[in-house]
Amino acid sequence: MAHLPLEVTPHQPKRVAHPLEKPFALVSISLLSLLAILLLFSLYEIWSAPPILLGVVRWALLLCTTIYAWFRKDITTWILASMVIGAVLGYDFPSFSQNLKVISDIFLKLIKTVIAPLLISTLVVGIAGHSDMKQIGRIGWKSLVYFEIVTTLALFVGLIAINISRAGVGIDLSKASENQEKIATIKEQTWQEIILHIFPESIAKAIAQNEILQIVVFSIIFAVALSMVAESHKRVMLTALESLSEIMFKFTNVVMYFAPFAVGAAIAYTLSKMGLGIFFNLFKLLLTLYVSLIAFVLLVLLPVALIVRVPIRKFLNAVAEPVSIAFATSTSEAALPKAMKAMENIGVPRKIVAFVIPTGYSFNLDGTTLYLALAAIFVAQAAGQDLSWGRQMLIVFTLMLTSKGVAGVPRASLVILSGTVSSFGLPTEPIAIILGIDALMDMARTSVNVLGNCLATVVIAKWENEFDNNYTPLVEEDKC
Repeated sequence: MAHLPLEVTPHQPKRVAHPLEKPFALVSISLLSLLAILLLFSLYEIWSAPPILLGVVRWALLLCTTIYAWFRKDITTWILASMVIGAVLGYDFPSFSQNLKVISDIFLKLIKTVIAPLLISTLVVGIAGHSDMKQIGRIGWKSLVYFEIVTTLALFVGLIAINISRAGVGIDLSKASENQEKIATIKEQTWQEIILHIFPESIAKAIAQNEILQIVVFSIIFAVALSMVAESHKRVMLTALESLSEIMFKFTNVVMYFAPFAVGAAIAYTLSKMGLGIFFNLFKLLLTLYVSLIAFVLLVLLPVALIVRVPIRKFLNAVAEPVSIAFATSTSEAALPKAMKAMENIGVPRKIVAFVIPTGYSFNLDGTTLYLALAAIFVAQAAGQDLSWGRQMLIVFTLMLTSKGVAGVPRASLVILSGTVSSFGLPTEPIAIILGIDALMDMARTSVNVLGNCLATVVIAKWENEFDNNYTPLVEEDKC
């Protein structure tokens, strides 16, 4: 199937920027940089800024970002501004902010209602509505090859980063005691159970539990079966599913107007729950993860984009909103509908988007696989075990296989990490330390997961010579 825009308009009026928009953007960036510097000075005991100065900078930053978002008037900007607003509220009004989690939970619930109908409709139409079934198979094996190569590179980036920073050396394992019970409740699953978890025993149960991989498997088999029936029956179902997919995209657009409130509430709740001290506690490990993820984006994803000639600016504009949602909510599912629509809007055919992104949610979690390699060696360092490079490589190759089951297991990354370190005779106590800051780590790795999956759709489309550089959909301005 080709692109299915809801409407076709020959011209879209160009947005005129408000004259005060740029000045407030520059002031916001300057204040954010100043605040970061003051916090780092305090962390390293270079100079402790007076509380009143920090308060003035925080609230000036909140005011400037709010005014900038007001002038800009698009949802992506409001989401970014909401992160700042939420952080300030979470720090200055922690008791109030701990009641805000319900707002982000409402948003996540509404987004999750989109996942199953959107996946089923787009994937079935993409496969059954396409006459060349051989191409679908080709897209499948090309996607898996690309996923394996990129996630393997992510593992090695994580391995190198933790060996350079040595963030686990000198960790006090007594801090793990309060979280040890949570780790003990994690059930390690066998490889047979992980494989069985891929296949649905009930499509209703898979939809109710938002089991993405099970929904994908059902949709693929359903699409193949649909392609075999008489044209009269096939056309009725395809028409209904095409209508369903368009309705669910519109449903997503409506829900997205709630996103800035949900993002701000999520940030405020996280900060109020953990306190600012969590940003300082295990700061070295956090910094290692964030720097290694940035290095992965610059050294792996960017060269891939340049090699296949992805229109970088156009791509970044498209992924800004889904990546920012993933960062704030720590949930890839929340970004899935917007990511799929964004990739269509930059020229990727729907049949490729519908196959690659959902499959990537199980097999192309770049940020999570990098985190697993980094965390596994961190555990060894915290336990005082100096692993040889050969043993570290063996751990990486084990993670290369076990990480492919991440999406099929509840509390996936902790399950895979716990099982892997246990199989190599390493203690699980350091994992409890990681659990203390896992929410902050999850924000970064989830963002890279979404970014990597979006890039994968463009790469596969280019590989199939199906990417439309000149595709210009109807631009629906997200005003609020």
